Amino acid sequence: MSSVHVANRFSRGAIVRAMLLVLVGATGVQLSAVFAVGLFEPLGVLGTSSLRLAIAALLLVALFRPKLRGRSRAEWLGIVLYGVAMAAMNAMLYLAVDRLPLGIATTLDFLGPCAVALFASRRAREGLLAVVALLGVALIAGFGGPLDALGVVFGLLAGASFGLYTLLAARVGHASGGLQGVALSVVVAAILTLPFSVPAVPLIAPPHLLPLIASALLGTALAFTVDTLAGRLTSARVLGVFFAFDPVVGTIVGAVLLSQVLSPVALAGVVLVVLAGAGIVWSAGGGGSGGGADGGAGAEPAGPPGSAP
Repeated sequence: MSSVHVANRFSRGAIVRAMLLVLVGATGVQLSAVFAVGLFEPLGVLGTSSLRLAIAALLLVALFRPKLRGRSRAEWLGIVLYGVAMAAMNAMLYLAVDRLPLGIATTLDFLGPCAVALFASRRAREGLLAVVALLGVALIAGFGGPLDALGVVFGLLAGASFGLYTLLAARVGHASGGLQGVALSVVVAAILTLPFSVPAVPLIAPPHLLPLIASALLGTALAFTVDTLAGRLTSARVLGVFFAFDPVVGTIVGAVLLSQVLSPVALAGVVLVVLAGAGIVWSAGGGGSGGGADGGAGAEPAGPPGSAP
């Protein structure tokens, strides 16, 4: 068996593991949103988002015990930027979910990772896939029924933050010492959102504790951890497309658990966005043949798949 063939098998295996990790994270994020929706009224949207970041920060610090010393400026910059992206992404997505169906909010959110996957590609034909994605968003936001305009804006801002998160997830995990770096980034996000979490603390009642902790575990601690692990197995380009699982899972969860039924046109828009993302990864990977290890994982791998946290 040739070394190239071995490399190809290893790369494909790493990508499959990354895909499964992202699917786990997407499921956690969407289920956490179901728990969080019931907390929006008593705790506020931003209060709920920031409280779950604070809880997740405590959990991850206790679990991974991150070291503060011995890190370079570049590592700290990545950690801080990752935390900024986490804080903005959570706040904007929850503000969008408060005004839009879950499936639509997460579809708008996916535009950020989709843009990362597109701009990291080098083939002209992939520009057509961007048009497909934009058409899908137009169907969702413009022709899929009446939608809250501010909710759409929040969804797009969440997407921009998600794009930055995607870029950093593919780098911070390896460059910043793995999961210790994730824990520190969540701490940064929790600190940035203290103006919203501190006023919400007195509003917490006993019935709020279980859904709040569940939301923090599933949508923050678990999701950020598995996303970063996935980022160590492939590139930001491929990772960005795998985040297409978010709108798919969001639509399913919204329909099953929140009784949110999308119009056929809006549902078609969701499908177009997801198909565009799938097309990007297929085109970027050269159809999965002859690309070597790099051909499957992307041009800039985040780190050795077997490196320890």
